[in-house]
Amino acid sequence: MSRDLAGQSENAKRWNIAPTIPSAILNRLSGYHPVMAQVLYNRGQDTPDKARAFLDGSGLLYDPFALSGMAQAVGRIRQAIKRSERIAVYGDFDADGVTSTALLVQALRALGAQVDPYIPHRIDEGYGLHVEALDTLKRQGAGLVITVDCGIRSVQEVRYARSIGLDLIVTDHHSIGEQRPDDAVAVINPKLDARLRLEEGRANGYPEDMLAGVGVAYKLAEALFRATEKNDRRPPAIQLEDLLDLVALGTVADLAPLDRLENRELVRRGLKVLSDARRPGVYELMNVAGVKPEQCSAMSIGFMLGPRINAAGRLDSAMIAYELLTTRDIVRAGELALQLQALNVERQELTAEAVEIARELAFEADEDVPLIFAHSPEFRPGIVGLVAGRLCEEFYRPAVVVQQGEVEARGSCRSIGEFDITAALDECADLLVRHGGHAQAAGFTVLNENLSKLRERLMAIAADKIGGRDLRPTLEIDAEVRPEALTDALAAELRRLEPTGAGNDAPLFVARGLRVAEARRVGQDGKHLRLRFENGTHTIDGIAFRLGDWVDRLAPVMDVAFHLELNEWNGRVKPQLKVQDLRAPGQLD
Repeated sequence: MSRDLAGQSENAKRWNIAPTIPSAILNRLSGYHPVMAQVLYNRGQDTPDKARAFLDGSGLLYDPFALSGMAQAVGRIRQAIKRSERIAVYGDFDADGVTSTALLVQALRALGAQVDPYIPHRIDEGYGLHVEALDTLKRQGAGLVITVDCGIRSVQEVRYARSIGLDLIVTDHHSIGEQRPDDAVAVINPKLDARLRLEEGRANGYPEDMLAGVGVAYKLAEALFRATEKNDRRPPAIQLEDLLDLVALGTVADLAPLDRLENRELVRRGLKVLSDARRPGVYELMNVAGVKPEQCSAMSIGFMLGPRINAAGRLDSAMIAYELLTTRDIVRAGELALQLQALNVERQELTAEAVEIARELAFEADEDVPLIFAHSPEFRPGIVGLVAGRLCEEFYRPAVVVQQGEVEARGSCRSIGEFDITAALDECADLLVRHGGHAQAAGFTVLNENLSKLRERLMAIAADKIGGRDLRPTLEIDAEVRPEALTDALAAELRRLEPTGAGNDAPLFVARGLRVAEARRVGQDGKHLRLRFENGTHTIDGIAFRLGDWVDRLAPVMDVAFHLELNEWNGRVKPQLKVQDLRAPGQLD
């Protein structure tokens, strides 16, 4: 792989422009701006009813008891509460796991349960269930352990819990392996419902299989609250609504798809709760991140709040973030928010350094590889996923980055749409201690003695699946738009597509033949590009993040791919292009 490939994110993206909306559907959606109608059509919202539900909220939340295992889980938890049995909620150290843990602990305490959180330390313990932790929880008096955002592949650990007298309920959303933790009292995972429909031809079951871990935890809390109100004739000490801010944080931070109606509804409701910043920790976190509560959006979570919550588990203990989300002490919340801010700055610096090291390691033997693989004892376990993500984005190849310990190595993977990385790890299961994840993001633990074999096998799998293909990142363009249509009114209408994010990206447009009236570097080290475009009498500003190097390569006239947004500055609001790519007119894929 030539180092020149590193530049492909700037000048070699494919532009895939969506087919034009049929006139009959455009007429059907005549209540919307034609550009907005095109965007809705691209997202499958091709009737007024569908569009209204997508934009204004469907009100749709599915029955939690439709999830397989839910009735058994609720029954066992209610039994534990009545017996004053100690419960442990066992989470994960990322934002999804931390919010899941905080949500379920708060819900159980509101129901009168004796419950404690347990989040493993990333460096000392690693991801998932561990027998040592289960032994500790047993010694501390727990009789029931509930996992959140983990456990679906922990077959041996669940079996071990049963052998020492611990009942275990697994709630998770990750991909399911060949074996399932059948020794658990109950397993709740929407992907299990999807598999059962496929394997057993079931017509029923839970209809949404892409909830985040915190979404699954919320459905368990919802079921428990319903059972309490029905059977005990008393309401819980809190409202379900009080938990939705955590659902929004975890769902967006974990990149759960926001084109799914239930995810959209959960996040939409959660953003309303976040706008009140009811939790002291959320208020203080927004303060250090520079987010105004009333303007909190999915983008605010994805780029400002989520990374700071994640920083705790990456470099220290995730319990810092857990305490931030659960404390009622505003002074303590402020201290914790500052601690997360410092950890996030450190995380950014360490990631930048590690990317440089990983880039050299990955290509020192061969520059033409189908998969990027870098391992070193120098890497910090908490940032290998970020480094893999950066390399995957830069080179548009699956990337595996591994921190090598004394005996074991822990790796994190990020992948492209053409390559299912978790399926690839499944083919290497005999070499791994444990693994799991999604199609485009996964993690694993491997003995050092098997590390070179793992690299060779993953390379072979990648060569078979994607070798020889013209792999380039693709920009999915919603529409080609005339410059004069780029108004503040259109930008305001497009905001109705929120929450945008994974599965429902902010709409992307192309404008042809814009004259570059001004271009200058801005930001630290000139990484970004401030632009002003003209088309006849029409002028519009643009910002191109991480494209500062384009300043010396711009032609007088450019075709521009961009998001249309409203820029609010000093009381003025005007449309702005958030530039994603540039190319000279006439350039083809």
